[in-house]
Amino acid sequence: PFTPSSSPYEKEKIKVTIMETGTVTSALHSLIPGGVVGIRGPYGKEYSLSDFEDKEILIVGGGVGLAPLRSLFFALVHDIEKYKRVLFCYGAKTPSDIVYKTAVLEDWHKINPERIHFRITVDQGDENWKGKVGLVTNTLDNLNEKIESIEESVAVVCGPPIMMKFVTLKLLDIGYKWSNIFLSMEKNMSCGIGKCGHCQMGKFLVCRDGPVFTYDKIKDFPTIWD
Repeated sequence: PFTPSSSPYEKEKIKVTIMETGTVTSALHSLIPGGVVGIRGPYGKEYSLSDFEDKEILIVGGGVGLAPLRSLFFALVHDIEKYKRVLFCYGAKTPSDIVYKTAVLEDWHKINPERIHFRITVDQGDENWKGKVGLVTNTLDNLNEKIESIEESVAVVCGPPIMMKFVTLKLLDIGYKWSNIFLSMEKNMSCGIGKCGHCQMGKFLVCRDGPVFTYDKIKDFPTIWD
């Protein structure tokens, strides 16, 4: 529940998004300005942005899976002229669960409305919610209204495993290639350098070989959605 979420082009500082859920995250939340935190890394493999150039990019995030996608989003924004367009689909349980709520609902929409578009939904609305209500998979309906060439488009998916499973299945049904679906796999990592085996997934160690995988590399492993 914590991840770097700033643009990789921000060199002077790093922004980390942390959800308070346990001992470590509670300790981080209790820090005051001037507190010291040690950081190891970076480890593993990132999104290969060169594979995205001159293509339409679909980003699908669910819940707190938006946090690591924020970093990718701002990396794309930095060189937006290299990409044909970006469609960002995001779903949360309720309006109050939307991460970076003001940015997601307002600020990001103003960055480059010609090339960057959004589809936002919540599973359950409230009396103040005026947007879409439904599962995040619903944001993939009528995708050809925003994505001209689905077969050549790339999709990036990050969120809870069950959400990633059904989003991936729908993307395949729509016509996305296995090799064009990029998944950010969530496994409990311990050592971070591929030694302890705690995050093993088939023949891969997520901390070393991932966490970003294309679906064709991991589709035959029975535990990818665990």
